[in-house]
Amino acid sequence: AAGVQPIGTVVMGTVKGDLHDIGKNLVCMMLEGAGFKVVDAGINIDAEKFVELAKSNNAKVIGASALLTTTMTNMKGVVEAVKASGLEGKVKVMTGGAPVTQAFCDEIGAHGYAPDAASAADKAKDLIK
Repeated sequence: AAGVQPIGTVVMGTVKGDLHDIGKNLVCMMLEGAGFKVVDAGINIDAEKFVELAKSNNAKVIGASALLTTTMTNMKGVVEAVKASGLEGKVKVMTGGAPVTQAFCDEIGAHGYAPDAASAADKAKDLIK
């Protein structure tokens, strides 16, 4: 709605090497429905691009999506890039996608994990509290 301030900005993208966008697109829709401003980075996004977009859009959350076990490891790069960029504590990294688990999220030091698009919006809200 016009004049309604978004509750926060989320940069959402599929990690480097991964060309899947259906899950990401669903999460974008759910986030928008929950009141977030969403910057859709697209697919095959490297860690530096996530950080750059987070900085330029003053985002509070980076959402990294992966559908392949071979590309989900690139989420760790996103977490590390956030730390290296000085955004640690300002930007939270949220992960999701079919092969991704809470255990993997914890292992790479990401701040949040959502098993599906609906819970991603709730998780993003929790992360910006």
